[in-house]
Amino acid sequence: MTTETAQTAANATRRGTVELTLAMVLSGTLGIFVVESGASPFEVVFFRCLFGALALGAYCLARGYFTDHAFTPKKLALAALGGVFIVFNWVFLFEAYEESSISLATVVYHTQPFYVVLLGALLFKERLTAATFGWLGVAFAGLVLVSGVSPTDPGPLAGLGFALLAALFYAVSTVITKRVTGVKPHLVALVQVLVGIPLLLPFADFAAVSGLGTGWAWLVGLGLIHTCLMYVLMYSAYQKLATAKIAVLAFVYPAVAMVADWAVYGHHIGLVQALGVPLILLASLRINRARQPRTVARSTTTKAPATTPAPAPAAPSRR
Repeated sequence: MTTETAQTAANATRRGTVELTLAMVLSGTLGIFVVESGASPFEVVFFRCLFGALALGAYCLARGYFTDHAFTPKKLALAALGGVFIVFNWVFLFEAYEESSISLATVVYHTQPFYVVLLGALLFKERLTAATFGWLGVAFAGLVLVSGVSPTDPGPLAGLGFALLAALFYAVSTVITKRVTGVKPHLVALVQVLVGIPLLLPFADFAAVSGLGTGWAWLVGLGLIHTCLMYVLMYSAYQKLATAKIAVLAFVYPAVAMVADWAVYGHHIGLVQALGVPLILLASLRINRARQPRTVARSTTTKAPATTPAPAPAAPSRR
């Protein structure tokens, strides 16, 4: 490798690091936008899909991605099916915010990689190593600690359940979407948010959101910032960074989410719960690194960082 080539690669890595860090910081503020909108989870996701589709569609049009899009009927159907699970993943995650807290829901949501591994073993007979079982056990121990549920205070249980369900739906979407190869990830994401519009239309209560006032600004922000801008930054970064670095930077997301939850709402997890956080995150990191290739090629296929993706990240973790 020449000096010039090495410098170019180093510059690309630095730029990718900045892009992904910024994307993860934006992910960490997602819960604030959801709560401050004042809308129910179904309305939040409906308008996130609507405004996100408009923004992503404009971006794809400007970049010429609709030309030679590489979609086939099968790939389009798989992208749409993945979108069904992504959309309801958002609904359950936002329900978890309401039932528990942004901090708790975000940490529990990071059990996504474990579901992906288990689904791979169940559906595609992928081998589970002893190390994988060990890390799954570590994550489960962390989950028990983080839940903080006691017989005298079962309140967090509903939030815990919604977060776990969101993680499961995300994992199913990841398993489906990674079969959509050769298509720009921006287009896959666009298909998935477009699916969410008619899917959630029967559940959206427009009378309830008519008086949101400033809440509309938060809903627009979810579409433009957390659906379009965040995805563009992530997809750009993935082309420049090694998978190991992506996995590490993905943990900026839960860190920012917990700080934001504490700074804005005064929510924080207790001491015992705090002991479970590093167990879940470390296990997630180790499993993600074990099941991903060493580097990220310049590919147009979608892939999932930790939650996610997400998030993901999926495809990047579509938080």
